[in-house]
Amino acid sequence: MNTMSRCIRQSLLLALTMACAVPAMAQDARKVNPAQLYNYWILLNTNVQVDMPMSGANLLKPGCVAVSYTIGSDGLPHNPQIRKVEPKSGLGSAALSAVSNFKYGPSLTNRNEEPVSTYYVVPFNAPDDKAQRQQIMDACKLPGYDQS
Repeated sequence: MNTMSRCIRQSLLLALTMACAVPAMAQDARKVNPAQLYNYWILLNTNVQVDMPMSGANLLKPGCVAVSYTIGSDGLPHNPQIRKVEPKSGLGSAALSAVSNFKYGPSLTNRNEEPVSTYYVVPFNAPDDKAQRQQIMDACKLPGYDQS
């Protein structure tokens, strides 16, 4: 009988712990514009491994892919999702693999390591001219990340 009551007690403790954790997990992370991300998190890696497709549409055409994700308190991207591909191409999976390999460190103003939602625009075959490059990147801007 002692084993049975210990099992019930552990189950209740686990249920209580999960009930307390659910509201914290259910909260949406603050949406942060990529230009303001440095106020929360700093990208630590300068190079990332990318899985490039061997074939697909518009692989050599200039374009961009927007990938949204949440930077968790561990500094890693969570739930990365392809949100926009301009022009339509097979490069979404490459952008997703790049963002999935990002690693962040908290900024000095984010000592509590607050998770935030943001997005990253990955350019492909972008021209060297800054104005043309910016025009390509602007096509992948996502709405709703204007909060700071």
